[in-house]
Order: sequence, then structure tokens, then C-alpha cells
Amino acid sequence: MLDIKAIRKDFPILSRQVYGKPLVYLDNAATSQKPTSVIKALTEYYEEYNSNIHRGVHALSMEATDRYEEARQKCAGFIGSPIAENLIMVRNTTEAINLVAQSWAQHNIGPGDEILTTHMEHHSNLVPWQKVAKDRGAELKFIPLTSEQTLDLSDLDRLLTSRTKLVALNHMSNVLGTINPVKELGQAAHRVGARILIDGAQSVPHLKVDVKDLDCDFLAFSGHKMLAPTGIGVLYVKQEVLEDMEPFLRGGEMVKQVWDDHATWNDLPMRFEAGTPNIADAIAMGAAIDYLEALGMENVRQHEISITEYALNAFQELEEVTVFGPRDMSQRGGIVSFYGGDVHPHDIGTMLDREGIAIRTGHHCAMPLMNKLAVPATARASFYIYNTEEEVDLLVSALKATLRYFSKA
Repeated sequence: MLDIKAIRKDFPILSRQVYGKPLVYLDNAATSQKPTSVIKALTEYYEEYNSNIHRGVHALSMEATDRYEEARQKCAGFIGSPIAENLIMVRNTTEAINLVAQSWAQHNIGPGDEILTTHMEHHSNLVPWQKVAKDRGAELKFIPLTSEQTLDLSDLDRLLTSRTKLVALNHMSNVLGTINPVKELGQAAHRVGARILIDGAQSVPHLKVDVKDLDCDFLAFSGHKMLAPTGIGVLYVKQEVLEDMEPFLRGGEMVKQVWDDHATWNDLPMRFEAGTPNIADAIAMGAAIDYLEALGMENVRQHEISITEYALNAFQELEEVTVFGPRDMSQRGGIVSFYGGDVHPHDIGTMLDREGIAIRTGHHCAMPLMNKLAVPATARASFYIYNTEEEVDLLVSALKATLRYFSKA
């Protein structure tokens, strides 16, 4: 079990007030807050050993290089990668997916081939594949949803064919909280000779993810959703796939030798990390991983099961509110998206903000899913390690007041 009171003391921002009310931060699916240890890792880098990495022979450069590569090692251990060289440092999940689209898909997908995805994807795991399909003459296909907004796999044998070259889907929906059976889908993809890409933006911060167990070909995730700063993310690629990929960005750092008319590429993973990387934030991501591993990802998951179950039960008091996603907590993460009857989600979010409660409203970069749900947008509360049942009570109480206010308007 997590000691939530002790954890909250590690997050300076949680002590602030908004409009004179204590901050209730329930927007963790968009970005998480940062503990003191992560903030300290950032300031230590800039105050003590700020320097560019890899090629310097002076003390600061060598120290920065060691810390940067140590962070890569921590990321590899965190997701169960057998070696750290399989991990490419990027800005975020979006960049990681686009790297796969440019460096792998554009060279391995051709006319008549198929890309299989789902209707619950973030735009970052849909729009790149739309471009690949258009550029390469391929077809996008979709796994449909059940009435509980889980994946309907009843027709998977028809959807997965010898023409399928890539299955690309999220591990956990950023709208529904649905946890998808990515291991099962990866096995099915491999049986027809396809690769699988997992968008782990919502799962890696909240679940124990092991790339060896999942046997995935690509896994993308962001640091800022797992206590690290913005601007740093990771792409894991299975080694046999990575070795045959061409670099997308070209310039300094990623080359081994350069002549007037051609160049050769650096060793992995540096051939995919052109230019000066985001050194400070990568190091701080290492500190975030230290923090999460000290808590234990099993404990993180159990806390979120508990608080999400509590929230789903509390939401039953709101008869006019529709909550989306599965009720089975083995299939759901710490996300509750809802639609409040005749009250637009933006109005709900604005009213809650005046009570110091931060949620997310809108289409959550998932417009096709909104169309499937037949709503213009949803309001979304999302939980993490520092959230409490008392905060859920404040949320539900404020929602009741908001709905009453608009019913009288």
C-alpha cells in the first residue's frame, strides 16, 4: 500500500491554492506533477555539470554523458528491455510514433498492405498511419468497439490477414481508461507476419510493462506523464527491427564518417538521436523512474484500482451523468471520462476550476472516438499516486453543484 500523505509531501505544487481553494489535481492523463527529487535532478544538472554529451573529453561532459546514459539504462530496466541500446530518446510519444512511421513504415509498407488500428486511438497514433497509408497505397483498418468500449476481437481473424504489416494501438485509452489486450494482439499479429506498435503513453506510468513479456516490436511513451519533465520520451524497438531501420533525422551525432557525397551511421541508438538531445530532462526522467520503482509499480496500480473504483461508485450518485469505459477494473486504468447530460464539458470544467479542481475537457485528441460515443466532447478526471478519496468526494460534490446550477439556468 502507498502512504499517500507522505507521497503528497514530495510534490510542492500540491500545497498551492487555486481561487482560494486547495488544488485538486485530476488531470494526470494530460501530464503528471513532479516530485522534489525530479526537480532537484534538473537544477543539479544546470548548476553542477551542465555540458554537452558523448564527444567531450572534459570532466563536465563526461559526467553529463554518464548521467544521460544511466537514465537510458534506467528506462530499459523499467520496461524490461534486455539492452539499453534498443531505446531511442525522443521528445514525446508523438515523436516516437512518427519516427516509426518515417523510418520503418515508409520502407516496409507498400501498395495493398494493411495497417490495423482501433477507434480509440489518440490522434498521434492515427494521423501518422493515415499519411503512411496515403503515401504507400496501403489501407487502414479498424478493430471495432463493444458497448462497454473495449475492443471487439470477435472478428479478428478476418481483420488480420497476410496483407497486415502493422498493428498499432494504445495499451490504455487516454479517454476511456480501457486496458487493451496488447499481448494477445501482438501474438496474433506475429502469426501473420505483422509487427505491433504499442502506444504506452498512458500505461507505462501506471502499470508494470515488460517488453519481453509483451514481445512487442515498438513501444512509445512520454516522461511527463510519469513524473518526469515535458520534452522527453522514449521509443523502444526490438533489436532485429531497429538494426534494419534507416535514421529519420540526419546531422550531427548520428554519423560515424562523412565524405562529400555520403555518410555512414553511428552505432545504435545514437544513429537515431541527431543533434544535441534533451540532456537535463532525460536525466530527470531517470530520477522519476527511481521514484516510481521505490514505490513499486504493483502498488501504483493497486492504488489506482482502489481510487478509480471508489470514483465509479461515487459517480452513480449522478444520475444525469454518463460514464464511459468498462466497469471491470482488470480492464480499466485510472481514468473516468463522462458526459453531463445537457451541460457541455467545457462548462463543467470551468465551474470545477473555480473550486480548485483541475480536470480535462474536450475531445482529448480522439475525435473518431467522440464520433463513436456520439458526444461532442467529454469531461475527464484522471488519477495518480498522490490522489485521494477525499479529492474524489470534492469532485463529485462540485459536479452535483454544477449540474444543479445549470438545471436552474
